[in-house]
Amino acid sequence: MKIEKMEIINRIKFNTQGLVPAIIQEDKTKKVLMLGWMNREAIEKTILTNKVHFWSRSRGKLWLKGETSGHYQILRRIHIDCDEDTLLIKVKQIKAACHKGYRSCFFREITPQGSLKVVENKLFDPGEVYK
Repeated sequence: MKIEKMEIINRIKFNTQGLVPAIIQEDKTKKVLMLGWMNREAIEKTILTNKVHFWSRSRGKLWLKGETSGHYQILRRIHIDCDEDTLLIKVKQIKAACHKGYRSCFFREITPQGSLKVVENKLFDPGEVYK
């Protein structure tokens, strides 16, 4: 599919920085893996390559999820919310989404006592992957 034919991208309501939040969900399990930010180029590259790209606010550049770790997110579907200002991207996750070594960035739960409890198993050692 050619980007020129995807007029829906023109309907997305990007924020003042030209970004839109993207909730990343594992297609098979429906588990929410992470939240990232996308600009127009990230959306286009995601559609063209079938691998999810984001805009890194901290580094100020486009990045391919998994480019360092090999833990790519393979695009399955993109949904847009009713206000056209948030994306839900369903993916096949390779190994782990979280740079801290967990399947999901939401690996901790806030307990009723207000403390944090780790609720997932660590899948890899970040020190070994991100040298």
